[in-house]
Amino acid sequence: MRGRIDTQTEGTMGAPLIEICVEGIDGFLAAQEAGADRVELCASLMEGGLTPSLATIRAAVAAARIPVHVIIRPRGGDFLYSDAEFDTMLADVAALRDEGVAGVVIGCLTPDGRIDEARTGALAQAARPMSVTCHRAFDMTDDPREALEALIRCGIDRVLTSGQRDTAIEGLAILKQANDQAGGRIVVMGCGALDRHNIREVRDGTGLQELHFAALATVPSAMAFRNPHVGMGGTEKDREYQLTVTDPDAVRATIEAAKS
Repeated sequence: MRGRIDTQTEGTMGAPLIEICVEGIDGFLAAQEAGADRVELCASLMEGGLTPSLATIRAAVAAARIPVHVIIRPRGGDFLYSDAEFDTMLADVAALRDEGVAGVVIGCLTPDGRIDEARTGALAQAARPMSVTCHRAFDMTDDPREALEALIRCGIDRVLTSGQRDTAIEGLAILKQANDQAGGRIVVMGCGALDRHNIREVRDGTGLQELHFAALATVPSAMAFRNPHVGMGGTEKDREYQLTVTDPDAVRATIEAAKS
């Protein structure tokens, strides 16, 4: 097993821990160089993040000077998984235990909008000794107070949330409520369109000690030849010639604002 970087360092008051959500190895390297404290590694951020390839995970771990957390999400859409999908999630978690990954990011719901405690608990147990985060499936639950208690019962280490709103600014009250309710039993990590202009407002208004953002930019493809007659996967044809990348300058500026 490769060495696993410790994930338990927490932010101190006024200097929160910053996790950057990235797509692929280039995104990871950009975020690490720009000063991220931790990275959530994904594929397909256009769908909210899917499980990256094993080769991508290995490349990130090999280059890592900071903890690498990997999302375990087999497809886009909702968080209500078939038995076959859940089996693949368990298998992914088991595989990553031996890859030097510091943590995994999971989330399973029941049809009525509650945390699926049986599956969440099983994934958490399978993941140890890795750290376990519940992703924004939490934001799709019917009752955030009960959902938080369910995650605590499952032994989850942290929950990523925008306060059940599109942005952290809109979800500020629920973020503060969740952090107060947590009482040190689980880490509440805030997210939701955070940037250098608003991250201090969210930090100061909630007391959160972990914050998460993506800092994405769209850049043109370097392709010289462009076929105007076809778009892959039903996307707009122009989308084939645009790349979504991590913007290191935006990462640096937002981190500086968060820690100042």
